[in-house]
Amino acid sequence: MSGLGQHLPALQVVVPILVAPMVVLLRPRGLAWAASTAASVLAFVIAIELTLQVLGAGPVGYLMGSWPAPYGIELRVDALSALLLLVVTGASTVALVGGRQSLDAQIEADRQPYFFAAWLLALAGLSGILVAADAFNIFVFMEISSLASYVLIAGGPDRRALPSVFKYLIMGTIGATFYLIGVGLIYMMTGTLNLADMELRIHAVGDLTPILAAAGFITVGLALKAAIFPLHVWLPNAYTYAPHMATAFLAACSTKVSLYVLLRFDFFVFQGNLEGHDLQFAIYLMPLAVLGILVGSAVAMFERNIKRLLAFSSVAQIGYMMLGASLVSIAGLTAGILHIFNHALAKGTLFLAVASFAMVAAGLRLNELSGIARRMPWTFGAFVVAGLSLIGIPGTAGFVSKWYLIMAVMELGPAGVPLVAVILISSLMAVVYIWRIVEVACFAKTEEQGSSAIAVSPLMIVVTWLAALANIYFGLAPALPLTLSGDAAAELLRHLP
Repeated sequence: MSGLGQHLPALQVVVPILVAPMVVLLRPRGLAWAASTAASVLAFVIAIELTLQVLGAGPVGYLMGSWPAPYGIELRVDALSALLLLVVTGASTVALVGGRQSLDAQIEADRQPYFFAAWLLALAGLSGILVAADAFNIFVFMEISSLASYVLIAGGPDRRALPSVFKYLIMGTIGATFYLIGVGLIYMMTGTLNLADMELRIHAVGDLTPILAAAGFITVGLALKAAIFPLHVWLPNAYTYAPHMATAFLAACSTKVSLYVLLRFDFFVFQGNLEGHDLQFAIYLMPLAVLGILVGSAVAMFERNIKRLLAFSSVAQIGYMMLGASLVSIAGLTAGILHIFNHALAKGTLFLAVASFAMVAAGLRLNELSGIARRMPWTFGAFVVAGLSLIGIPGTAGFVSKWYLIMAVMELGPAGVPLVAVILISSLMAVVYIWRIVEVACFAKTEEQGSSAIAVSPLMIVVTWLAALANIYFGLAPALPLTLSGDAAAELLRHLP
């Protein structure tokens, strides 16, 4: 490919990271939002084009400055990173396009340029992680996205976000430090940071003890940043007290990018070089995945704040993703990766609807949402559709990934029966906590509307419904995410001995 098209992997990061400082200078109200939205839409278009290239011709590589890898910086987009790029850029675009009214209500006008600059830096950092092909640049982009995410979470009017951000900062710093220690150990033994070159050079390492230590540091560090149970303690409050649209953006993609790095490292670098590491990977992650599914769902059943409820639901859904990956099979990995995409659709839609509820209701505790379905029937309809997808009702995207996960677990034979029971029980638990919201919204006595309530803009309703319809579309026609997930699973398993 010639012309601008050959530079798309670099432009995926360059566009938002260049627009970010420009946004700071846009003082008139609305201009910062418009510029940020335009940059996000362009990033989404680039992600779509890269996905089409991956589907048509395989992985897309790019050498920065034309320096060959591993001496220069290499960017690479394959099926797994293409799927996650769609999730990250799509979540950012939907949240920005539909969220102006919510953001105007929560972010003071003079602070909006800084907030949107941080948003674009978070987008650039998450995208950079997905296109980087070397361990150190992954760390650099990880820190860019993390620092920007702290600003996004603390940028709203709720001062309770500050201690939440501090906890997130401490936990995120520990995770990043563990990751960097692991990368340093590998570099000490191999002399390279390029992931593909790293995989080859480990074969020549005589003493694998530092590599084993690196595997432990990297796995624990990334598990912490991905909020894998029980390292999820930073997530509920961060999602609960962040501005509503920031929650919609980050809940759809931030932890999933850390899962991407975890899978990339474990399958590309460790499992192909460390004897028995696939078994260690399964033994470490499968119990945590099961506990995350059950504990996250159980806590969500008793939560009274709707954002906190959905945050604990995310802990359970991350468990589904890791359960599929821990099977270390083509079917399991396909199911886990597919659930990354489908959960982003469902949870993004749910938080978009919650942002609309916040404009009308007195608060976001369940008793404060009494009768919200009668006051906001269209928005609540979209919420129900996304809730059905989260549960895994046939005809929704969530059903497809859960069905594939059940089939993958059944490949274990009798040993898979308890895992099937966990999936089914947790789905019933999801019915309970989604129904608690539906019951209050539809059947409880309507409370008096607060004086601060305002009408939700038609654009916000339209965008929320487009996201809800995506849950149905990809439930009935899952070919695109399913193809990318299958190709990604095959690529990951190709590196096993």
